[in-house]
Amino acid sequence: MSTTLLLVGGVGAIFLAILVAITAVGAVNPEQSGVGRSLAAIQAIGVAPSELRKDLEPSFQERVLTPLVARMVGLGHKLTAADNAARIRHKLDVAGNPIGWTVDRVAAFKVIGAGVGLVGSLFAAAVVLHLTFMPRLVFCVGATLLGYVAVNMWLHQRGTTRTAQMQKDLPDAIDLLTISIEAGLGFDAALSQVARNTEGPVAAEFARVLQEMQIGMARQQAMRSLGERTSLPELRGFANAMTQADSFGIPIGRLLRVQALEMRTKRRQRAEEAAQKVAVKILLPLMFCILPVLFITVLGPAAISMMSTFSGT
Repeated sequence: MSTTLLLVGGVGAIFLAILVAITAVGAVNPEQSGVGRSLAAIQAIGVAPSELRKDLEPSFQERVLTPLVARMVGLGHKLTAADNAARIRHKLDVAGNPIGWTVDRVAAFKVIGAGVGLVGSLFAAAVVLHLTFMPRLVFCVGATLLGYVAVNMWLHQRGTTRTAQMQKDLPDAIDLLTISIEAGLGFDAALSQVARNTEGPVAAEFARVLQEMQIGMARQQAMRSLGERTSLPELRGFANAMTQADSFGIPIGRLLRVQALEMRTKRRQRAEEAAQKVAVKILLPLMFCILPVLFITVLGPAAISMMSTFSGT
């Protein structure tokens, strides 16, 4: 019995030793285990060149900023009205479609602005201003709303500036378009001349019209889209006139000359209106800033002389 037990125990010990040896070999060889392969990959990334590590390791924007903006976009869509996307799209068109700005980014920045306004107002009210509960509540709510609408205010200001520049440059652009058409060019070629030889938002809009026609859009639809993208009445009138002229076969040269004359007249009237407003605008600075200094300069020496004379007597 003892011999049998010793034999079985010896065979078991041999198998156990073989199993331990195989396990040890697998643990020592990193290419045969998953943990070893992972460690080898990490080590390879560590010693890899910087260009290769940039491709293998995701950037901070991909790891943090992109998911954060995606969540802010979803929250912004939930907080805004259903038709707000169309209004934001129109504001972006009026502002000239700044590079990188989309409807989703505007919605995300509105939420981020509200969060920054809330956190900043809480810190300022508690640490800097030391406000009580009700003033702190009003201050925080106002700062949050201001942060929420800050992007809309920026888009509105950018669109207003761009519209004013278009209103200033449009008569000259229409004059050049009229001269080009009367010289024998077609409408598309004349529009290309204006877009190529001028600068500013009007040239950019005409270039976009040309691009839309080159990709297959009809001229009427391209001009109609031009009128929808802007808030300038003169440019809308020009787009509508070109659409109707194309529909009814009206000579474009004569129509453009009438349009150019009307725009030059309106520009001269706006200049005269601005000149008439100067007298009213300068009244308050004249009364509170210039006249008091003038009175002090003119009457000051006389007043000093009178005071010295009366004090001497």
